[in-house]
Amino acid sequence: MFATEGLAVPIEEIAKRAGVGVGTVYRHFPTKEALFAAIVEDKLARILEHVTSLAADPAPGPAFFAVLDRMAAEGAHKKDLVDALAVAGIDMRSSAADVAAQLRSALGTLLRRAQAAGAVRAGVGVEDVFALLGATLAAASRTGRSPMRLFAVIRDGLRG
Repeated sequence: MFATEGLAVPIEEIAKRAGVGVGTVYRHFPTKEALFAAIVEDKLARILEHVTSLAADPAPGPAFFAVLDRMAAEGAHKKDLVDALAVAGIDMRSSAADVAAQLRSALGTLLRRAQAAGAVRAGVGVEDVFALLGATLAAASRTGRSPMRLFAVIRDGLRG
């Protein structure tokens, strides 16, 4: 609902579509912003699980690019949600800091393995990858271009 209707969707409508009472929603999430933050944190945790599952993959290059594709797709779908949170004054870096730190660490490990295998160019760091993902999503949003098309260009530039 947040992706299609934004932050303005009433909590009553969220509860109704979820098939629960408003009190149940508020018992778990004291504010609508807390619900937003929990959704984003859950998405980050799912990406972390994916990265962790590929950490020891015998083909680290394809594994890294599979993670990059997944992050691009997730980012393309949750961009509006993160923007809405920023407008509402919620800092996702602090709300999901633990999961984000674990994700950076796991992705860094996979990136270094892919670089050692010659699949990803040397000198690229995990913060570069996150900056490229964020900048590409922002550019796609501003220009109306397909984020996945832009990510294809990024992938080509990262290859070793």
